[in-house]
Amino acid sequence: MTNSPIPIDSARSGTSGADAWLALACVALALTTGCEKKEAAPPPPPEVSVLKIEPRDTPIVYEYIATTQSPQEVNIVARVNGFLDKQLYTEGDIVKAGQVLFVMDQKPFIAQLQAMQASYDQAKAANDTAVANLKRVKPLAAVNALSQKDLDDATGSEQTTSAAMSQALANVETAKLNLSYTTIASPINGVSTAAQQKVGAYLSSTNSQLTTVSSLNPMWVNFSISENELSSFRDQTAKGLIIPPKDRNFTVEIVLVDGTTFPQIGRITYTDPSFNSQTGTFLLRSTFANPHGALRPNQYVRARLKGALRPNAVLVPQSAVQQGAKGHFVWVIDKDGKAENRPVTPGDWYGDQWFINAGLQAGEQVVVGGALRLRAGAPVKATPYVAKAPDEAQVAKPPAAEKPATKSPAKAAKPAAAAK
Repeated sequence: MTNSPIPIDSARSGTSGADAWLALACVALALTTGCEKKEAAPPPPPEVSVLKIEPRDTPIVYEYIATTQSPQEVNIVARVNGFLDKQLYTEGDIVKAGQVLFVMDQKPFIAQLQAMQASYDQAKAANDTAVANLKRVKPLAAVNALSQKDLDDATGSEQTTSAAMSQALANVETAKLNLSYTTIASPINGVSTAAQQKVGAYLSSTNSQLTTVSSLNPMWVNFSISENELSSFRDQTAKGLIIPPKDRNFTVEIVLVDGTTFPQIGRITYTDPSFNSQTGTFLLRSTFANPHGALRPNQYVRARLKGALRPNAVLVPQSAVQQGAKGHFVWVIDKDGKAENRPVTPGDWYGDQWFINAGLQAGEQVVVGGALRLRAGAPVKATPYVAKAPDEAQVAKPPAAEKPATKSPAKAAKPAAAAK
């Protein structure tokens, strides 16, 4: 009798031998599969984009919020009392020097002039008589034909009538001047504002303001810089981080509200010698030619101050600079292809980039994209960073703790012109 692998008890209980063999096979297969399981492969190194540091001389453009101002804003006022008779200009138009804007009722002034002229004629006639009488008296008094008293009386009469004639002549000139004041013209070329008084109104010292004419060419553009900005600029200039233009001869360009650049280039023509005690800033004024009148008074524009240079500047995209508990840092790739955490000292913003004053050297590779997946000493797969096309005018910005996205042109970086 042969030995059977199936337990006798199982056979006696009616259990199928085929089912027992199937159960044993499943157990053996499970044990075999568990023993042959392979270990998982390590994850690939993170892929990052890197920028190679290449220092270069970089021009700096400082941007400020500015306002336009007319060099001449002339208030047109009535110089005599009377009724306003005519308005001869269209409000808001460009007017020429000498162009008549208003005419007052001239009839009272013409009558006054005629009365003064008559008084003058009367005084002149009296003086002519006195002069003739004096001519007759003088030779007779010389031969004692008339007394000295007669000569004195004739001389006094001539002098009195002469003075009266001079007074009458002055009254005539005053009347003529008052009559000329009834014709009110613009003293300059410029743009006119709305009329403050309407035809038929009686003009006096209390309501003499008629309109305003503002010259347009040239045009002033004013902007202010803070004491902190000036101090920072001077410090960076002393350290050689900024080279101002020769003779501090900065140029200014302005950007209009629609984003277009004004075609004329301006120059700084005035710097306020003192700070404003309320704002802690002081004024810079630039002058622009405005031959076509495109600029109008009291516009808001952006003024860009050009001419300064940052020598051997190190620039990195703002996204590459991070901030931790110990300050700003970047990730660099060392010669072994591993990530390294590098502390840096950032400077001003430059468009979407950041000047790095310390911490990076020429030839080093800075991680721009993918830095969040890095850890110190870990290998990485680096690909070259492709920068976006830079704007036509890059703008320097001051470093700040707030996010780079919250940039305000009014907080532009160091005012180069203030170093005058």
